[in-house]
Amino acid sequence: MNRINHSSGVQPRRKVVQGVMFSLFRVSAVINGAALLLVVYFLVARGWRAINWTFLTQPPIDSMTRGGILPCIVGTLCLSLGAILVALPIGVASSIYLNEYARPGRVVRIIRLGINNLAGVPSVVFGLFGLAFFVVYLNMGVSIIAGALTLGALTLPVIIGSTEEALRAVPDTYREASLGLGATKWQTIYRVVLPTALPGILTGTILGISRAAGETAPIMFTAAVFYTPSLPASIFDEIMALPYHIYVLATAGTEIEATRPLQYGTALVLIVLVLGLNLIAIVYRSRLRRKR
Repeated sequence: MNRINHSSGVQPRRKVVQGVMFSLFRVSAVINGAALLLVVYFLVARGWRAINWTFLTQPPIDSMTRGGILPCIVGTLCLSLGAILVALPIGVASSIYLNEYARPGRVVRIIRLGINNLAGVPSVVFGLFGLAFFVVYLNMGVSIIAGALTLGALTLPVIIGSTEEALRAVPDTYREASLGLGATKWQTIYRVVLPTALPGILTGTILGISRAAGETAPIMFTAAVFYTPSLPASIFDEIMALPYHIYVLATAGTEIEATRPLQYGTALVLIVLVLGLNLIAIVYRSRLRRKR
């Protein structure tokens, strides 16, 4: 009877603790969602009046106090897509080696520790690295290719980490069944493991695109310029970018208060651009999951 009474006292206590923890998690989720909606509302309320056809399709004029942001939109797209083209194949190949081929041991642990530490390095350090290595040492100059390579190095740890998690989530029975049917290790990885892990890899790609599109510090040393009215003709041209344009208008412009609506409008376009790139990847990932 004593044991029954003791158990009956423990169960209500566990339910209370569980209810408290669930409530805390729910409150945390609500706070995060509300903060995100507040930021979006703030930008939409102050930026939508600046957005029109001229704003989206024309270069800035009159010391960037009027006109549009077309060179900035094109520059952000070029840098983001260039960074993913650089980081995605290197990141996926590195993850395949670490997860499928490398033997567990001290060397692999050191490599993973280095990747994790690299993910925490401030973005301005990547900018200085890109300036010293790509711009000066490799003589690329301030250009799209130097900025894309720098952003690629910045997003590489994110893609490696998410791809490794996706590869680990593939059940070993898939590999064993493929090898049992006579497939080689590479055929197993290429035809079984990678297609199964592709939605997770795309998740990392989405995070990489978002980070590359929103970064300012790495591109201000390697790719972005204060002002250029023309669109780039090659990957060795310098370019304007939305994050750096916002920074310039808000801190270094000659008419900071006069350009405040343009600053909010540019920030809103940047948010929409990032969400649009993410939405394309999310839709593609959902289609892949439905096919499986």
